[in-house]
Amino acid sequence: MDQTKNYITPQGLAKLREEYSRLLNAERPRVVETVAWAASNGDRSENADYIYGKRRLREIDGRLRFLRSRLEKTEVVDPAAIDSVRVVFGATVTLLDEDEKVSTYQIVGEDEWDIKLGKISWKSPVAAALFGKKQGDDVVVKKPAGEETFTIDKIEYK
Repeated sequence: MDQTKNYITPQGLAKLREEYSRLLNAERPRVVETVAWAASNGDRSENADYIYGKRRLREIDGRLRFLRSRLEKTEVVDPAAIDSVRVVFGATVTLLDEDEKVSTYQIVGEDEWDIKLGKISWKSPVAAALFGKKQGDDVVVKKPAGEETFTIDKIEYK
């Protein structure tokens, strides 16, 4: 996969766009208003509203720049449109470990991973080990505590 592109699912793209819009159209104007009000109160050197507001404004502007950069590099991949017997971006993979314990992961973009929801980044070690494999294949995942072997039980695109 192309490392310069920001591969993302349609759901992930919607979340990035929502955050960008919320920051730009709601939070930033509110902070600008607070900073303007605080600046009108005179001495800015000891004005907590002004100091905090300016700091928060820098944080918002930095996040907006980051999000704009990510959105410009976006390559949307809809898992529901994929027809593959091999693991590729967007796959939901059910794994069995050596004790027959089941784990299910969906391979998603860097900006949308959430291990609690079973979503892992396509750049993660687990995803890297899974790419190109098919149902029934054994997969060795290198973890800090050592290697772990899994068998791919099911691959879905939903």
